[in-house]
This record gives sequence, structure tokens and C-alpha cells, in this order.
Amino acid sequence: MFDFAEWVSTPPVSMFFVLILASLTALISAFLTKWLVDTEELERKQKQIKGHEEEKSKIIELAEVDPERYRKQRKRWERKEEMLKQSQQKMSLQRLKPTCITFLPMIVIFGILNTIFAGARVALSPMHANDIPLIGGFISADAVWINFTAWYFLCSLGINTLVQRLLKLQTQASGGMGQMMGASKAKAIDFPDV
Repeated sequence: MFDFAEWVSTPPVSMFFVLILASLTALISAFLTKWLVDTEELERKQKQIKGHEEEKSKIIELAEVDPERYRKQRKRWERKEEMLKQSQQKMSLQRLKPTCITFLPMIVIFGILNTIFAGARVALSPMHANDIPLIGGFISADAVWINFTAWYFLCSLGINTLVQRLLKLQTQASGGMGQMMGASKAKAIDFPDV
């Protein structure tokens, strides 16, 4: 009799199964985002926020040249900053909509899959810390296998980025991971006291 759980949890089937699973998850998430989130409005707001941050460095340059104008520009910038912070909070809530819908089903699915793939070797790592470079080539210890969770994570990172770019969900104004983590050159620079 055919045992699906055993078949799907042995390489190379397991490797392709997880790759397809990560692809389906990325596509479902992307289509929910397209359906539930006004992506054009988010992109417009992101560009506005990016322009606001770039304006900060121009205002800082005024501090030494024209202190009076600097103080006026700084006050105006800080008022706008408060408005944009509220806008960023609303944008974050908009982006959470697809996650709220997919969270519970994904927990159930991954709970089932973790029992199927418990202790299973899913994908062979192309490199690992035990590779020792020598003049004549590489000496490698036993092959290193990646488990279900690690392989899904690796597949998901690459596929999510690809799907978001193809469906134009990741905008140029967003700034990628730096923006997500709150990093910005202009934010790092404080206004001088004049």
C-alpha cells in the first residue's frame, strides 16, 4: 500500500514539496494583499514619507547658514512628522489584514506538516561549516541535511521576494528591510540645537 507521508518526507520529493508549499503560501499571501490592501495608496504614502525624511537633511544644512529659517522649517517638519507617524501606523494595520486571515490556517497546516516531517531529512545543504579549503580542493565531512522548518524558511525568503516583485507589491519607496526595521539615514541624524 502507498504511504503518502513516508513518500513526501523522503528526499528529493520532500525538497520539492516544501518548495511548492512555500510558493503556494507566497502566492496566496500576495493575492490576499492585492485584494485586501490598497497598494497604490500605500505606495503613495511611502513616497511621501521618504520625501519627508530626505527633507530633514536639507533642513539640517540650514542650521549654520540661516538659523531663523532653520527653526521655522524644523517646526513645520516636526508637525508633519507627527501626521506621518499616524499614517505609518495605519499602513502597518493595512498590511496586517492578509496575515490575520492566513495565520490560523497556516498554524494548523504547519502543525500537521511538522508531525509528518519530524526528524526527516528534507534538503541537502550545498555547504556547511565543516568544509575545509585546501590547495587541492575541499575536504568535506558527512553531508549536512536541512530539516523541514529550515528549508521552508529558506525557500520562503526567496520566493516571497520574487512574488512580491512580480506582482509589484514591494515598492521602491519602501526601502526593503532597512525601512522595515526602521532604519533611515535621515532618522539617524538629529536636529542640531540652534
